[in-house]
Amino acid sequence: MQIWAGLGNPGAEYSMNRHNVGFMAVDAIAEVHGFGPVQRKFQGWVQDGRIGGEKVLLLKPATFMNKSGQAIGEAMRFYKLEPEDVTVFYDELDLDPFKIKVRRGGGTAGHNGIRSTDQHIGPGFRRIRIGIGHPGNKARVNKHVLGNYKKDEIEPLTDLLGALAAEADWLAKGDDARFLNEVALRLQG
Repeated sequence: MQIWAGLGNPGAEYSMNRHNVGFMAVDAIAEVHGFGPVQRKFQGWVQDGRIGGEKVLLLKPATFMNKSGQAIGEAMRFYKLEPEDVTVFYDELDLDPFKIKVRRGGGTAGHNGIRSTDQHIGPGFRRIRIGIGHPGNKARVNKHVLGNYKKDEIEPLTDLLGALAAEADWLAKGDDARFLNEVALRLQG
């Protein structure tokens, strides 16, 4: 079994924030792969399903971004899993918009949701970093991160989330390089 957590903030007012792209990613995966109904569990919302023959629990922590690790840690301990069984989808300032990178372990790069996850489960989890781009000025970072996607960003965002969900089988199998390659090919077409 694997836990795939999308990071974000709960509440309708945050739903289209760049900071909530992790929530958007797991929602897209749930829809494309026909996951079961949403349930309240582990201080968040969960959905069960299968991807490429692997059992996956999708988790959206309801703890707000800065305490995301509490929910992820609780789910991980309940299922007696290791950090290596956890994948976290989140926004990345230092990556061009609508680009993705996959990495196991590493630092927090100032991301409070990743810092919290690291504190609660350790650094060995897989990270799916979804680029939101940097506004260019440190003083504008908060407004950018907590700002909504603009109208002209919705189509590339939808394309990226669709490609990510469609190629999730590769993530479930642990083939991160193939996942990145197949997503890139879909986005070229």
